[in-house]
Amino acid sequence: MKSAAERAKLPPADVPRDGPNLTGEELETKLSTTWSNPPGFVGWLSSVDHKDIGRRYVITALVFLALAGVLAIAMRLQLARPDNDLIGAARYNEIFTMHGTTMMFLFAVPVMQGMQIYLTPLMIGTRSNAFPRLNAFSYWMYLAGGLLLWIAFVLNVGPDVGWFAYPPLSGPQFGVGKRVDIWAQMITFTEVAALAAAVSLTATILKQKAPGMSLARMPIFVWATLVTSLMVIFSMPSVALASGMLLSDRLVGTHFYNPAERGDALLWQHLFWFFGHPEVYIIFLPATGFVSEIVATFSRRSIVMYPIVVMSLVATGILAFGLWVHHMFATGLPRIGYSFYTAASMSVSIPTGLQIFCWIATLWEGRPQLKVPLLYVIGFIFTFVIGGLTGVMIAAVPLDLQLHDTYFIVAHFHYVLIGGAVFPLLGAITYWFPKATGRLMSETLGKIAFWMIFLGFQLAFFPMHIAGIYGMPRRVYTYPAGMGLELPNMLSTLGSLVVSTAVLLFVVNLVISARSGRRAAPNPWGAPSLEWATSCPPPPYNFPHIPLVSSRTPLWDAGEKLPVVHGLRVEDRELVLTTVMSAEPDVREPSPEPSPWPLIGTVATTAMFVCSIFSPWAVLVGVVPVALALTAWFWPKSPRLSGSL
Repeated sequence: MKSAAERAKLPPADVPRDGPNLTGEELETKLSTTWSNPPGFVGWLSSVDHKDIGRRYVITALVFLALAGVLAIAMRLQLARPDNDLIGAARYNEIFTMHGTTMMFLFAVPVMQGMQIYLTPLMIGTRSNAFPRLNAFSYWMYLAGGLLLWIAFVLNVGPDVGWFAYPPLSGPQFGVGKRVDIWAQMITFTEVAALAAAVSLTATILKQKAPGMSLARMPIFVWATLVTSLMVIFSMPSVALASGMLLSDRLVGTHFYNPAERGDALLWQHLFWFFGHPEVYIIFLPATGFVSEIVATFSRRSIVMYPIVVMSLVATGILAFGLWVHHMFATGLPRIGYSFYTAASMSVSIPTGLQIFCWIATLWEGRPQLKVPLLYVIGFIFTFVIGGLTGVMIAAVPLDLQLHDTYFIVAHFHYVLIGGAVFPLLGAITYWFPKATGRLMSETLGKIAFWMIFLGFQLAFFPMHIAGIYGMPRRVYTYPAGMGLELPNMLSTLGSLVVSTAVLLFVVNLVISARSGRRAAPNPWGAPSLEWATSCPPPPYNFPHIPLVSSRTPLWDAGEKLPVVHGLRVEDRELVLTTVMSAEPDVREPSPEPSPWPLIGTVATTAMFVCSIFSPWAVLVGVVPVALALTAWFWPKSPRLSGSL
């Protein structure tokens, strides 16, 4: 009796395979035919290629970033001087809510998942991701949720209760109309999308690694993706439950958050922040993965203390679930518990500090090349350290009670989220831009944009610390003269204009470089990881042959030719599944064809969710088309094309 690994290496003789009997051109032609999308617009809509889905995620998220940035500029212009009447209080509440909601739910998490969806299969040496139709469904759900929110805003029924929607202000007594209902249902869309993408990414990493890529040989970015995907799976049901209960209170007449009927308004905060604080690290940990890959490439050596960096990622993912109450120090909870959450809030900085020391050691021991991606990494380290230090400060309850509702907190979380996520993201986009387009971005424009973003960011957000210490409350649309707030607010407004100009320059660089930038070699940076082992941009099938991995830096250690394995069909979509720990070949698995059913399923689900805002009966009626779409989605296929997910 042969083992599973031996059976995986013995294909039937009557099926064309990617063996050495096929020439390179013949093999690539057959694989392109097998793995390409159907022609036309319907084929584009039906795509399940992880590269298409990843690009759509990133581009859509960047559009939402631009929209949120416009709202941020509007708020800063309103706050540039005291007693300003540029924007009224009600409109300011809408703009504030839309800015925060868009940044947290429609930009920060989706853009990181988009990068993960695009890069992970390439970095682990496989031709597709697990459950590709589920992956496509996740994007369409994300797009539908974003459109729901912004169409409502354009129609003047956008939410106005803050991106956190605290009851009782968001409850039926004070949140009159459909504004809050639209916000809460948008949460449902984005959480379904994030969970679907996280399941796909987790399964891809655990079961589709290239032969030989054990857990100890995975790229650090892949480790960051695995940790954040598991965090999504464990944290996002909490906010989906919270928003569902809020909708139930508003539409059905339950009393989950109504103290008069033995509900509890603080229950919302516990459920929301049990998701909300892990979300910070769901955004931040992929950024640290970007940083590790960029530092290794431009230092020309592997990361110092790889096990420490990996264990820091895991430790951060675990500790992130134990400190949500530090968002609630001012709510009057029992004092005995504060010390535990203070300790947890301070201890979570230790793993990140270890990573920073490992990055600095790698740069110190290597031969750094100050290209634009590395500049963003250095800017990230400087900026995030400031945000981390202020985070340790407000982890102390007495100081937090003084600063919690001031602009000091606004400065802190922008330093953490923009400094800790957007700086690495811009570096990562620059770094992997040739992989997606086949062209390099302009170094000159890139450096100008970096210095404008870096200096403009410090000018925009550092004065907010001063305004907060002076006592400026957050979430206000104006302030009186004579409080010493004029200069900090004017500086913040000027800084925001510099940042917006710099981001526009970054986008111009993207567009020009995509059209006429210098063409990139397959590995223009001399990087060590597998995504650079294929052409730029990658073909639909990613790799002509699945690579064989024997180290953490396969391209640096392989010499002239990377070892590969053979045995996959060329006329059917087929993947190699490997064991979780050691990545030994296990079985061959068919990969689903492109299909319109993820999009059709999204349309049916969207109709059900949107109509339920106006009538709970829509759930009972809407479940019928959803069930029909899922039935068609999962309808049994021929054995050689099984695996409908």
